[in-house]
Amino acid sequence: MVIDDEPIAIEILEDYIQKVPFLELAGSFRSAIKALEYLQAHAVDLLFLDIKMPDLSGIQFLKSLIAQPQVIFTTAYSEFAVESYDYQVADYLLKPIEFDRFLKAANKALKQHQPQQLQSTPIPAPTKGIGDGDQDFLVFKSGTEYHPLNINDILYIEGAGNYVFVFTVKKKVMVLMTLKDTLQKLPVDQFIRIHKSYIVNVRKLDVVETDQVKIGETRIPIGEAYKKAFFKKIKV
Repeated sequence: MVIDDEPIAIEILEDYIQKVPFLELAGSFRSAIKALEYLQAHAVDLLFLDIKMPDLSGIQFLKSLIAQPQVIFTTAYSEFAVESYDYQVADYLLKPIEFDRFLKAANKALKQHQPQQLQSTPIPAPTKGIGDGDQDFLVFKSGTEYHPLNINDILYIEGAGNYVFVFTVKKKVMVLMTLKDTLQKLPVDQFIRIHKSYIVNVRKLDVVETDQVKIGETRIPIGEAYKKAFFKKIKV
């Protein structure tokens, strides 16, 4: 959520948020009072919060919250920097805000928001992958960079909501895409969904059991709803 009494500041932040795949704008408010009303009925993970505003300052606004989401202060006044860290904010952005500095703050907030087991995985602003099943590779776009992954190097893919983790022989890549959409981009003769959270490369299976498969040292469950199609594909 963006809270700022300056329309131009809101417009800039909205544009920046749109460019970052792991951010989704919940709403923008010029009035802190209106923002409070929204938060009473909606959960928000992160606030981009101006400090100097009429009626209610950003710091006063923060003090009024019962449950505090992560906060990145956005302000033209550097003198609030020291005080802001008393409220355990994720970052402090000084206007005018450049995109590279905004992205650094957003990544910092994401790292704090992620479960501990995911924090060791670098996430360079991932977006949807592109490609089709007739190619030898899929290209995953991360920010302004494109990362081709050889299809034959993909071991399995794990879904986590609107994200997937693509495990290859060399690395793990996190991408903003659903498991369903990912499956549609993979060759059907090589990849199959065996669980609501997993797609596997059938050419990489080391062991197949009744309720699970093994790829290397990784054990992946087979869901009841996917068993028939899976065993038919591998002709067991």
